[in-house]
Amino acid sequence: MQREVLIVGVNHRKAPVEVRERLSFADGRLQEGLRTLLTLRPIDEGVIISTCNRVEIVAATVDGDDAVEALTDFLTSGDRIARGQLAEHLSVYRGREAVRHLFRVAASLDSMVVGEPQILGQLKDSYSHAASEGSAGTVLHRCFHKSFSVAKRVRSETGVAGKAVSVSSAAVELATKIFDRFDDKTALLLGAGTMSELAARHLLAHGVSRLMVANRTFERAVELAHEFQGTPVPFEEFSRYLSMADMVIGSTAADGYVLTRDRMQEVLRARRYRPIFLIDMSVPRNFDPSINELDNAYLYDIDDLGEVAQVNREERGREAEKAESIVDAEVETFWKWLAALEAVPTIVALREKMDAIRKGELEKTLATLRDLAPREREALEAMTAAIVNKILHGPITHLKQHHREHEAFYVAAARQLFDLQEPENQ
Repeated sequence: MQREVLIVGVNHRKAPVEVRERLSFADGRLQEGLRTLLTLRPIDEGVIISTCNRVEIVAATVDGDDAVEALTDFLTSGDRIARGQLAEHLSVYRGREAVRHLFRVAASLDSMVVGEPQILGQLKDSYSHAASEGSAGTVLHRCFHKSFSVAKRVRSETGVAGKAVSVSSAAVELATKIFDRFDDKTALLLGAGTMSELAARHLLAHGVSRLMVANRTFERAVELAHEFQGTPVPFEEFSRYLSMADMVIGSTAADGYVLTRDRMQEVLRARRYRPIFLIDMSVPRNFDPSINELDNAYLYDIDDLGEVAQVNREERGREAEKAESIVDAEVETFWKWLAALEAVPTIVALREKMDAIRKGELEKTLATLRDLAPREREALEAMTAAIVNKILHGPITHLKQHHREHEAFYVAAARQLFDLQEPENQ
């Protein structure tokens, strides 16, 4: 049976952050999710991608319709979200479109900020977790590794990455709409991961005078603060330092709000209502959205960063066209491999069956022609083998060519016409 690649989930194009955060596999839930994925009957292989912008399940299956239903149930399990509500935001990609979508995600062509570099690392982490749990098999191993090489080609052969800004730089660029100057401002980073580190670099490049870093692992806060000549802050005490911060950028793994409206009201009073700029780059969100209702508190979340990407859209678009051509070519290459994966067992089975028939009939004939010389027997052997090869030439050629939309048809037709058994591993 034909194996199918499919992707079921939500992403920033159709699902707002409040939906994505409810489906997130944060706080150690990824391994448990992968193990559960393996128990779903229609799913042969699966990888969970859970980032700020998307929660998508990449799967390989021989029963696409049932697999879509199973994965939808999987996403709604545990009272995360009602199935009806999910349906409004759900995206489903099947076959070539699923492969194309994964390649575009890896190449950062489907990112909120086209060309941002973080997604490739996130995709590699997602694949690595699946490989460790044993939920990625032959098809997804090949599919993900191909997506990594596609991303490398896009970065080396186009200017997509050069024309784009990262999510972290977009956050800092957004701050320029609030403050005319940065050289008299203090910034507080909540979280010391990759996004926070990138944000720190952009803040310093814009001339921020003072940087504070708070992280649950204090040693990491000390390390990052030292690198940027900033001040480390114990995470459990960051609230005391908020009144000194003009900008607060949050990127933590907390499952809930670490900054509430009431606390921010106290901070504003302590600041005598001087403006404070906040970017919440976390999913689930770490800052209470109602903070934005307070005077002189300017809170933006991960979705707001998409507006910043408009600045270089036209120039990036020209480079993106080149990248899309690369993706299309690589999709065809992968699809031929996948089709060959289905065709090879059929070709082998067809040859073996025809050759078994040939040998059986030849033995019957030779049993009645006992006076034939060895050389004559060899001639009959060669002749019958040549006849079988000529008969099989047409069917096997079609199976090997993988005509775009018809490879599954040829495989199924050959198995039915020649009464071939399904391979044992299907």
